Amino acid sequence: MKRIHSIDFVRGLVMIIMALDHIRDLTHVDSLTQDPTNLATTTSFLFFTRWITHICAPTFVFLSGVSACFSFKAKNNVLNSAKFLISRGLWLIFLEFSIINFGIWSDIHFNEFIFQVIATIGCGFVVLGLCLKIPPKVLGAIGLVIICAHNLFPLIPFEDKSMAKMILSTIFLPSVTAITPHTTLLLVYPPIPWLGVMLLGFGSGFLFQLPDEKRKSAFLRIAGFLIALFLVLRWSNLYGDPASWSKQKNDLFTFLSFMNVTKYPPSLLYCSITLGIMFVLLYFSEGVQNRFKRIISIYGKVPLFYYIIHWYTAHIIMYFILFAQGFTVSDFQYGFNFGRPKAESGLPLWGVYLIWIFIVTALYPLCKWYGNYKDKHREKTWLRYL
Repeated sequence: MKRIHSIDFVRGLVMIIMALDHIRDLTHVDSLTQDPTNLATTTSFLFFTRWITHICAPTFVFLSGVSACFSFKAKNNVLNSAKFLISRGLWLIFLEFSIINFGIWSDIHFNEFIFQVIATIGCGFVVLGLCLKIPPKVLGAIGLVIICAHNLFPLIPFEDKSMAKMILSTIFLPSVTAITPHTTLLLVYPPIPWLGVMLLGFGSGFLFQLPDEKRKSAFLRIAGFLIALFLVLRWSNLYGDPASWSKQKNDLFTFLSFMNVTKYPPSLLYCSITLGIMFVLLYFSEGVQNRFKRIISIYGKVPLFYYIIHWYTAHIIMYFILFAQGFTVSDFQYGFNFGRPKAESGLPLWGVYLIWIFIVTALYPLCKWYGNYKDKHREKTWLRYL
């Protein structure tokens, strides 16, 4: 099947942007104490630094669904495709709770587990593997219904502390669960809303198989519709996001309030604007061939490899910063503090950007090498899992 280079570019671009948010978590002086989207305490620069990374997870999950559709079409075998998707999904879940969780928390005791984007993609692959006999466009329609309707879940009148509410809340809403007295599970990416994004991506796979000009035109129309939907629903404050926008201290912060949509779980408006931006990027990258696109696409061809390596690289640099600021190993607080001490530590925001540029640049040769290795050793099926 023909490779769609715009997918590699857009996925690579969002992977680069994603690293900014994680490096901010690990190294920004205020990241442990301040919510960058809290309009009462944030700055416009800090808000933008966080907000721009909102496009990453929906794009990554959506394009994972598209890639699953490509794989399914290429194999043209339901059983083989189902086995691959289920096994890869279980592998991603295992990676999330082992290598990736250690990269995030730097806690050898694993007192905290976090269910994030890799595990939610893994769950989505498992569900897709079990549902491959359903036509892709039907699965896409189901995904669209989930995206549009899951914001209604909190309005369902469950009885307090009912079993149904407890069970359904864990798959529709973020939660914190004590597994043991010393072990906590943070489910920040509830499976059902994100499954909707993946199913929509799977059902949209046919768009990427259209002739070049028709595909580009479709991307533009979809982008326009999603952004218009966002503007209309957001302006009305009637539906689509649990947090309404309101007039703030000045026009800039009123605009920030307007754009301050909910990621946990991903609201309809959050999905509309982020996927709308994704389709804009796909539109502008279609048919473009230049050095910038080739460089960015390197990251997009090895997303999981890059995702794992960037956490460990960022954490190592974080420790160098802490040692340079006079802290010792005895000061480190693991778990929710990422290993950072309770005392003030880290860099101002401009320093975060410098670290981000350094890490992304430093990982380029590794990503290029691994991408070339995968291309030259297609007979090694295990490479498809990393």
